[in-house]
Amino acid sequence: MNAQRFDIAIVGAGPAGLEAARIAVAAGARVALIDDNPRPGGQIWRQGPAADISPLLRGWLESTAARVDLDVMTATKVAAAQGGKRLLLEREGVAAVIGYGTLILATGARERLLPFEGWTLPGVTGAGGLQALIKGGFPVRGERIVVAGSGPLLLAAADTARRYGADVRAVVEQAPMARIARFLGSLAATPAKLAQAVALARALGVSRYRTGSVVVKAEGDARVERVTRVTIRTRNGEETMEADRVACGYGLVPNTTLALALGCALDENGAIRVDDRQRTSLADVLAAGECTGVGGMELARAEGACAAHAALGAPIDARWHRERNRWRAFAARVERAFELGEAARAMPPADTTMCRCEDVTICEVAAHASWREAKLLTRCGMGPCQGRICGEAAALYFGWPRAAAREPFAPVRIDTLLAACDSLDDT
Repeated sequence: MNAQRFDIAIVGAGPAGLEAARIAVAAGARVALIDDNPRPGGQIWRQGPAADISPLLRGWLESTAARVDLDVMTATKVAAAQGGKRLLLEREGVAAVIGYGTLILATGARERLLPFEGWTLPGVTGAGGLQALIKGGFPVRGERIVVAGSGPLLLAAADTARRYGADVRAVVEQAPMARIARFLGSLAATPAKLAQAVALARALGVSRYRTGSVVVKAEGDARVERVTRVTIRTRNGEETMEADRVACGYGLVPNTTLALALGCALDENGAIRVDDRQRTSLADVLAAGECTGVGGMELARAEGACAAHAALGAPIDARWHRERNRWRAFAARVERAFELGEAARAMPPADTTMCRCEDVTICEVAAHASWREAKLLTRCGMGPCQGRICGEAAALYFGWPRAAAREPFAPVRIDTLLAACDSLDDT
């Protein structure tokens, strides 16, 4: 299979990838923009029947999407990194191979889900997962919803649910009130974020925001139903409330699957390590956005711009340097404020399912000395998610290194794997 060649390939069409593509195409480069979602925008600007299009995304669609030198490959999975600056793709079920001169990783982050009793019930999702479902048209009108976990995403997800008719019963934040108060005070340095926080608090109602608390149980039969009780543990004991749906996510973790397969070095926080020009430890591979550290849309855009200039061999505009430094400082404040505490890190009962794909419990995993041993003897982490969920929990509970996905990175057709063999034969 002949590989289509591009000057720059960008994996991820969120704010970082879109900004990198805009600058690279404007400079005359031939660019491939690859994303597994059906439309550009990533998670934060996810398009769908129930989603409002961001002005920034609308501007990109109008000015950049139709450029001749840009191939926007949506609904496209990166199946493998083949070496020799080639990627194996599956685009709407059809195999493809592309070659690139420079690769920019803008693979974003994924939600950290931690087990609790009842977390495998169909009515339980991640907080970000619920937001994505609603933007995609999932109906929540009239449902009683508890949003829990940690981080600013909880408020955003709760507000999305509220705007589409849900009854948000509580936003349960694990961080203590003292840390939240200090964080709110620090928002004076970013007035737009302060205004956003105040607006969300007014819309949701301050009384529904519970700090220093965690969800420890969701009860239901085949799904979270109207008779379900959600148990919340606070400093003063446990309380229960009825809910139709539970959305629980403990922040975000960088998505480094492709970076690890390529051989990029990670930093101490498990993010892709980059220098001041967004260059990774590999020549001709750059990274931008939340795969280099979770920091929000503004930081992602600034890093995407810096990566594009570096890929083009051009000096980075001082404005983007300033923006990047400003939002990195904000990201550091967020990380300090919402660091997981003892209650969030507490291991749930031993019989709680840890690996949902292979139905493996916490006690079955805890009986082993390492992730590799647990994986070999229990099949934990060997399902469709390849340990992206349970591997993160294992790292938190047992201190094991995070699980690395193997190629193919996602389920693909046999035809795609055969195409990979044909492509290697052509080299």
